[in-house]
Amino acid sequence: MSTTERPRILVVGGGYVGLYAARRILKKMRYGEATVTVVDPRSYMTYQPFLPETAAGNISPRHVVVPLRRVLGKAEVLTGRVSSIDQDRKVAKIAPSVGEAYELPFDYLVVAMGAVSRTFPVPGLAEHGIGMKGVEEAIGLRNHVLAQLDKADSTTDEEARRRALTFVFIGGGFAGAETIGEIEDMARDAASYYPNVKREEMRFILVDAAPGILPEVGPKLGEWGLTHLKKRGVEVYLGTSMDSCVGGHVVLKNGLEVDSDTLVWTAGVKPNPVLSEFGLPLGPKGHVDVGTDLQVKGTDHVWAAGDNAQVPDLASGKEGAFCPPNAQHALRQAKVLGDNVISGMRGFPQGKYKHHNKGAVAGLGLHKGVALIAFGKRKIKLKGRLAWYFHRAYHGMAMPTMNRKVRVFADWTLGMFLKREVVSLGAVETPQKEFYEAAAPVTAAAQAKSAEAAQTVAAPRGEAEKASA
Repeated sequence: MSTTERPRILVVGGGYVGLYAARRILKKMRYGEATVTVVDPRSYMTYQPFLPETAAGNISPRHVVVPLRRVLGKAEVLTGRVSSIDQDRKVAKIAPSVGEAYELPFDYLVVAMGAVSRTFPVPGLAEHGIGMKGVEEAIGLRNHVLAQLDKADSTTDEEARRRALTFVFIGGGFAGAETIGEIEDMARDAASYYPNVKREEMRFILVDAAPGILPEVGPKLGEWGLTHLKKRGVEVYLGTSMDSCVGGHVVLKNGLEVDSDTLVWTAGVKPNPVLSEFGLPLGPKGHVDVGTDLQVKGTDHVWAAGDNAQVPDLASGKEGAFCPPNAQHALRQAKVLGDNVISGMRGFPQGKYKHHNKGAVAGLGLHKGVALIAFGKRKIKLKGRLAWYFHRAYHGMAMPTMNRKVRVFADWTLGMFLKREVVSLGAVETPQKEFYEAAAPVTAAAQAKSAEAAQTVAAPRGEAEKASA
């Protein structure tokens, strides 16, 4: 971290909003006008709409993340967390990945912390649940599912086989429906390589408290998606929720009970709880309260956007409506926010954020999807292969940086000619285990031998002392 006499623009969060806002500020800023500092626990931004495809092995994990230091070459990038902010002193407390916490002064603040998984006090959830908010979780889910197929193929214990081949997904929104669609697709392909595992033995269960799935694309396309998943053998339970999952024993409110080693939790998101330590006005659900110019209400130096902010939706024409938390709004809000930070720093009027929804797309596995595309007041509804093409085209173009766009499209192109990889690399989660198992006995033997030698040397010494006495 460098010290500077220039004003500091502190960007808290390196996600979609943080990355694009910082890029916009750096682009619009005059040379030497200010210092841009980005703080995030990770040194990369994750494009979350691609996590289901990453979990299914259609896209390489490294291709869905954007390294902050490469993209924001003219900014300071600090790997750590902002634990609290003193608005009166304009000082943020930074907890780095190593070392003691320290204070960092700022002149302007951008809050772009995004959201975290919304969970409930369900017994066993913390121990057995798998989230889908980061690329690490997507990799872990892929390795875990393939490891379950390995187990089922290698054991004769029927109870263990049933647990291994039962996959429970909680949440029927974009994340849940897309993830179960992609994972079911992958498992179906992988089953052809396992002589003792058939798709008919697998049990995929999708649970949601709402009356339908994929509410983002509307009831008709949501119903088509529901019917499509059921045709593929997915059990869907709507209007219910999970009571407990202790020891992998899943109990639903509708009375269904199953044993499963795989529980994927995608039941929504909520603003980062640390926002309560920032001294900012928050809405009823914990979002930062901002105006139409994305400036935090009651301040003249703080802006916020994305999943951690409640942004008025001017395009809806409805009073009290807020923009939904999706990548489409985050990208456009980030650009307006970046422009407004520069305008606010220079004392110019700030622009208002207004964006008409362009629709929504969702992929449910290879060549399967739904899409709602808006052209003004007209909406076009697509399903099946054509919708899947729109899904890939839209998100492929929305992927940040040309470098990542090329890599993602290259993955898709190779996937047209090469078979999907079905290798579980679960050992990467504990890479030192094998070395430890090899080294520990040798180390223990050496320590025992050393202790024995020490006792041998000490014994004659003790006898000599007794004789002299």
